[in-house]
Amino acid sequence: MAINTFPQEGGLSDAELDRLAEFLSNSKDGQAMNIEQLDGFFAALIASPDVVPPSEYLPEVFGREMSDTCEFAGLDEANDILGLIMRHWNGIAATLHKGDAYLPVLLDDDDGVCRGNDWSQGFMRGVEMRKESWAELILDEEQCGWMIPVLTLYHEHDEDPELRSGPIEPEKREDLIWEMAAGIVGTYRYFRRHQQPAASPYRGEPHRGRIKIGRNDLCPCGSGRKYKRCCGGVTIH
Repeated sequence: MAINTFPQEGGLSDAELDRLAEFLSNSKDGQAMNIEQLDGFFAALIASPDVVPPSEYLPEVFGREMSDTCEFAGLDEANDILGLIMRHWNGIAATLHKGDAYLPVLLDDDDGVCRGNDWSQGFMRGVEMRKESWAELILDEEQCGWMIPVLTLYHEHDEDPELRSGPIEPEKREDLIWEMAAGIVGTYRYFRRHQQPAASPYRGEPHRGRIKIGRNDLCPCGSGRKYKRCCGGVTIH
């Protein structure tokens, strides 16, 4: 599958997205999110009214604890991959913080079509991490429209036929994806009307510069342990 991207200030290059996508696809047991799901997941967490720490969301990204599912060729690769993950978060956060539309990272299917289902699934997994807080928006009759494009694609193939929206024609799908992009900004603004975004590279505002993690530094996953005793202790071969 090809990755369809749009330029985002401070985000990853196409080559870097390809590298991160390949790493995720090679995780043990295939339980990690793909790059499209990760993009939707991060968008939801950044727009979220609550802070979700890396120690809580990284296991969601990889399907379980990172140290159990990731295999690195060495410490340099471990630093590089964690750096890519952080920078992708920061690219989304920088765009939303400026009030610009964030255009999702989507994968082409075998027919060359960007369907957006994986992105919406990733987004809803982010919503589920703080679903009680998100209920404020979903139950707001005047503002809940921001969520409709995501929910339409999320339920497109639902096991419950009553939740499906029916066949989505190509032109309608393209419209939903563009509306979904606008909806990300709408939700981000909605939750910040009465609060300030938390100032952290992993919590909603952009942080610039290359991140280098030493083995004796605190692990960026938020566990409170040294990197060598946590994610830096993953399998290296």
